[in-house]
Amino acid sequence: MENILNFTRHDLAIWLEGKGIRSFRAGQIFKWLYIRQVDTFEQMTDLSKDFRKTLADSFYLRRLFIEDKQISADTTEKFLHKLSDGQHIESVLIPEKDHFTLCVSSQVGCVQNCQFCLTAKGGFVRNLNVSEMIAQVRDARYYLLQKNVDPLKLSNIVFMGMGEPLANYKNLVKALEIITDSDYGLKFSSRRVTVSTCGLVPKITQLGLDTCVNLAVSLNATTDKMRSRLMPINKKYPLNELLEACRTFTMKPRNKITFEYILMKGVNDAKEDALRLVKLLAPIKAKINLIPFNGYDKSGFKRPSKKEISEFLQILLDRNITAMTRKSKGDDILAACGQLKAKLY
Repeated sequence: MENILNFTRHDLAIWLEGKGIRSFRAGQIFKWLYIRQVDTFEQMTDLSKDFRKTLADSFYLRRLFIEDKQISADTTEKFLHKLSDGQHIESVLIPEKDHFTLCVSSQVGCVQNCQFCLTAKGGFVRNLNVSEMIAQVRDARYYLLQKNVDPLKLSNIVFMGMGEPLANYKNLVKALEIITDSDYGLKFSSRRVTVSTCGLVPKITQLGLDTCVNLAVSLNATTDKMRSRLMPINKKYPLNELLEACRTFTMKPRNKITFEYILMKGVNDAKEDALRLVKLLAPIKAKINLIPFNGYDKSGFKRPSKKEISEFLQILLDRNITAMTRKSKGDDILAACGQLKAKLY
């Protein structure tokens, strides 16, 4: 038996046709799964009993098990999910002014070995399947519903949790199809869904062709020497190849690419770094998120002072670059950028 959440609506329609069942039923099933949030096939009351039995005999449906939950002083909530094979992942529910953003994981661990990231310290275990990514989103809306909060307040998704989303490309694209299914699925606007990458160049190009979601690139350095030291992926796909892929990505009408730049004291926060950043990104439809480094034990990196952060930002703004300093949320519970580790506390 397979988890039905692994199926896109198109996949489910093909399966139904193979059983001699009309394909439009896939839309009915999706409504029950993603809009009405049922937990059993028996609850799908506009389907015949025989059809419901066929589904129950062929598929299973379950929510992710929450082994632990932490709430930050800023009300950010971090969930530790135990998967069916005993592995763990984390997702983060982030409160915004008038909505919520969910930070979703795509892998158990990460193989990219970015030097500043806590997730990388635990190594790589496996890719998440479609249902494990989708369940993070589906369950977060159900969680809000149980708290008497409008589940549609969860309107933004960022694939910035554990793992490199583009390294799990096939499952990622299927998950995105369900998330942005505006008729029967989770009904997120593609303009409110962002996939972050450390720089897997061929998959950036492919993502631009296959989807209309937004792209965020973890940049973090302005020279190949420094970026290769911080992010080993740069040895395979250096800056010139990465930025060319980003230029191609923006040829399709969509939001600006977000470049994430984690500021680390004495590493990449000098005036010269800011000026090179301007030069690198000027030809691209881009915006820059400056992220002061979020510390953790034995990290080896430090956050610059507020004055140094402000001066770096001002250099960008003075040269007409769209930039902002992103306020870290949930850093007191290790829920901020680069802090996810999926362990009991």
